[in-house]
Amino acid sequence: MYIHQLNNWPEFTWDQAKIADLLASIRYKQGKLLGRMESLGFALQAEATLKTLTLDVIKSSEIEGELLNVDQVRSSIARRLGMDIAGLIPADRNVEGVVEMMLDATQNYLLPLTDQRLFGWHASLFPTGYSGMYKIIVGNWRDNTKNDPMQVVSGPMGREKIHYEAPGSELLQHEMKQFFEWFNNNNTIDAVIKAAIAHLWFVTIHPFGDGNGRIARAIADMQLARTDNTSQRFYSMSAQIRKERNAYYDILESTQKGSLDITEWIYWFLGCLDRAIDATTENLSTILQKAKFWDKYASTPLNPRQILMLNKLLDGFNGKLNTSKWAKIAKTSQDTALRDIQDLMEKGILIKEEGGGRSTSYKLPG
Repeated sequence: MYIHQLNNWPEFTWDQAKIADLLASIRYKQGKLLGRMESLGFALQAEATLKTLTLDVIKSSEIEGELLNVDQVRSSIARRLGMDIAGLIPADRNVEGVVEMMLDATQNYLLPLTDQRLFGWHASLFPTGYSGMYKIIVGNWRDNTKNDPMQVVSGPMGREKIHYEAPGSELLQHEMKQFFEWFNNNNTIDAVIKAAIAHLWFVTIHPFGDGNGRIARAIADMQLARTDNTSQRFYSMSAQIRKERNAYYDILESTQKGSLDITEWIYWFLGCLDRAIDATTENLSTILQKAKFWDKYASTPLNPRQILMLNKLLDGFNGKLNTSKWAKIAKTSQDTALRDIQDLMEKGILIKEEGGGRSTSYKLPG
């Protein structure tokens, strides 16, 4: 028997005392992280949000075994956020669709969740009407009345293992109505716990023919954006779930086959979120390093060319930086490029790499 078949479904319960310390730790870390990121300034905040959302989209799809092109995802998000960055490339329509869903969830996080909104997300995920080689119902609830029940299975054909069986499609209107009413109106529980419950509740209903996991994670991200009260995203729950994918599927399966006491699921979700916030320093290391650098040289007089090229180096310059590359990128003469570089060396901001003569190149210290 699955939890949706229990008489008191969906009256979830949990042991508040067991999760209290972990929840307090998360709340403290959320506040500390948001305060730290707010101190970076608008440009670096936008860059951090771009990197986090890119990671979120990539990793949520990876959980389902789908590999997206990182540059396409980054370009699609940047264009939609109105960010003027270098190296933008066109994106495939399947990439654009996943990005559309994630941005609607996180940038419009205060809007209510409705069936039409979810239908739009689903249609964005499956623009051709197919999931792989199989045609599915797109932009509407699944219909299994004449076919096999909706099941989550693994293993080769003929030796499949059934992990879960979802409610019948004739129940979906009622099930989703309950879910929407709770998600849009119930503010009596902690907002982070609500994200955990929303994820579990939605993926248990499993209302679509495919894409339920990605949409469940988008709903959780939407609720976490409400928790942070900002559309800027600085940590990626999906990236952490990807690292812990086996544990994620195990805890989902055991919870869906258990009772309506979902303490273990909430505890796991909170722990994963706690680790996701801890991973922010690693995920945003380039941006945080850049912020530290500009704090150090905030009062140092620099011209626009020098600022441009230093940001290029901080972002991870491709190859060796020499006067010819400086002149080409900064659109100046080689003499001016050399003067810019020598000025930065005198200020201790640039140093020579090993080698000399025609091969002279420069880098940041350390």
